[in-house]
Amino acid sequence: METIRNKYYEGERPLFEQHGLRLEQVTIGPGESAIKECSDIEAADCRFEGHYPFWHVRGFNIERCLFEVGARSALWYSQNLKMSDTEIRGPKMFREMKGIDINNVKILDADETFWRCTDICAHNLELHDGTYPFMFSENIKIDGLRSDSKYVFQYVKNVELSNAHIVTKDAFWEVENVTIRNSYLEGEYLGWHSKNLRLVNCHIVGEQVLCYAHDLKIENCTFAPECDRMFEYSTLEADIKGSITEVKNPTSGHIVADAIGRITLDQNIKQPANCRIETRNDTAL
Repeated sequence: METIRNKYYEGERPLFEQHGLRLEQVTIGPGESAIKECSDIEAADCRFEGHYPFWHVRGFNIERCLFEVGARSALWYSQNLKMSDTEIRGPKMFREMKGIDINNVKILDADETFWRCTDICAHNLELHDGTYPFMFSENIKIDGLRSDSKYVFQYVKNVELSNAHIVTKDAFWEVENVTIRNSYLEGEYLGWHSKNLRLVNCHIVGEQVLCYAHDLKIENCTFAPECDRMFEYSTLEADIKGSITEVKNPTSGHIVADAIGRITLDQNIKQPANCRIETRNDTAL
């Protein structure tokens, strides 16, 4: 493998069609498509400033690097990436990619990040600002996520998420086969129109959460007082720790909690309208 150290490149495609190349303390300045149509690439302690540096790359390892704001849309149409200890400041990263393994990565503008990607494995990931991270992505496993981006995890499939702290809005819409464990989830309208969403040992904060959900499973979770009008038109099995403020018109299933402040069952409930609702002492409500 050829190694390039302490070099500066700029302009159009300075390292086009390179294969078996290691970059150490290299700066990619203003320009476009610096490392395009390449394979077997390593980048360590590098700085990226120009647009679209890694497109159509097959097999690459990025460690201890910095992607400046100008290096927007940096990683598209590529596969088999390993990234660690890296900071990303530009938006629209990770698009149409397969095979992403990242560890200790911070993204400061997560706008439209991780779109239409498959096979994502992440540890200790931070997402800040921006909208719609992970849109339309599949086969995702994340342990350790902190995110304040809006509308995270919409239209995703096959996700395992653990030890997350998410403050957002309209998250987990129309997801399918998603399990979230040991996490804090804050935002309005969480989990609407989901299929096979499972929440285990989580704390949920927000208004009108988990409505229109199909085959929702809740295990040993807690809900904040502002969680009103929950479970409207949902089918679910819910074992809730502590009290909940309001349940409204669940379609079917079973809900048990230590205490329930208010149950709303009105003429708008959808059939079969047979959800069993009870408190921990087995008193049906």
